[in-house]
Amino acid sequence: MAVLIQTGMTMSNTDEHFTKAMGTRIALARKVQRLTQQQLADHLGLAQQTIAHYEAGRLRVPASLLSAMARKLGLTVDELLGDAVGSRGKRGPAPKFEKQIERMSRLPRAKQQLLMEMLDAFLSRADH
Repeated sequence: MAVLIQTGMTMSNTDEHFTKAMGTRIALARKVQRLTQQQLADHLGLAQQTIAHYEAGRLRVPASLLSAMARKLGLTVDELLGDAVGSRGKRGPAPKFEKQIERMSRLPRAKQQLLMEMLDAFLSRADH
């Protein structure tokens, strides 16, 4: 079981999975927006290390930050929370996309960067 840094409390497996998956979504959305951890932290009034802990799933994001973080990352709060709220009852590719994001987050940085560049190129052509 993971240990929460700020309180020393342990998380259940479900909480741990949710926190890590949300961290993955934060990291991916931040990269899509071409933001550094420092830039996101500055916008939210946090330390860069705090963002790193959120992205690694070592800290839970406080509810009071969800709206501002989602806006800065170009997401809705539902999208930031993932399956916990936004995907209930929905059909379509969201669960598959979520799994793909999780798989990408486990790749080495160089491969993640390559995928991001390919995605950026595809999306820029799709917008035209």
